[in-house]
Amino acid sequence: MRQLPFLNGIKAFEAAARTGSFAQASAELHVTPAAVSRSVRLLEERMGLSLFQRKPNGLLLTAAGRAYQAGLTQIFDALANLTAQVAALGSPGVTVGVGPTFAIRWLIPRLASFYGEHPGIEVRITTGGAAAPFAADWTCGIYLGDGHWPGLIAEPMFAADLVPVCAPPLAKALRKPADLKNASLLRVAHAAEDWPLWLKAAGVAQFAPTGSQFEYYGQALQAAVDGLGVAMGIRPYIDDDLAAGRLVAPFDLAVPKGERWYLVYDRARTDEPGFAAFRAWLMRVAQGA
Repeated sequence: MRQLPFLNGIKAFEAAARTGSFAQASAELHVTPAAVSRSVRLLEERMGLSLFQRKPNGLLLTAAGRAYQAGLTQIFDALANLTAQVAALGSPGVTVGVGPTFAIRWLIPRLASFYGEHPGIEVRITTGGAAAPFAADWTCGIYLGDGHWPGLIAEPMFAADLVPVCAPPLAKALRKPADLKNASLLRVAHAAEDWPLWLKAAGVAQFAPTGSQFEYYGQALQAAVDGLGVAMGIRPYIDDDLAAGRLVAPFDLAVPKGERWYLVYDRARTDEPGFAAFRAWLMRVAQGA
């Protein structure tokens, strides 16, 4: 028969060890600091050792406390992840972690198609940018990268090719890549390598791009639509604007960014009905992009 330890004490200790004080732990656990302190003291008595050195200016973990806290935090994180996954089994909804530009410029415009096929499945979009860590409560994520996310499955969706784009009136002055030297080249702060990569492939790497800088691709592309300059487009962000004529690509050269778009998810999600439907739809639409 399994002999479980003093769970209230363990919960109180882990919170206090992680936050560094009984007061902060009490706020997290919605009990008084005295209750947290008492639970930890009872845990120490049952274990027969001290987990904290109680100092006038705060708490200091003992060697045993450090070892215990490291293991407990991993266990609690795994428990939270498991709980989120099991809870998702009772809901047909899908939570998708995706960057704001991908959500606005590609995913959201196509969701009507998904709802037409699966009206009973809610798609919840949470944005955090390409660098956001995969969250336990996400059903899946859509990431740009090299396909390596330890512990997760990554299915390739489509390539990320770089293509300069601008409003149609500006394109009239761009007959060859060298003409970009006299243009305002709109840049994205977290993708400083895009313009140099394309210019090198076009054989005009002798000048540095200058122009307004934006935080996200979506902002730079909107500035291009408004005629403020030439943006470095990345597929699939530009597909709808090109099709609608809001943007044009003055040159035929498309340069691989060196990364791909991936659908990323935990293997445990595979058999969830809502995710299975969303995944099948997403990959089918991506293949047609």
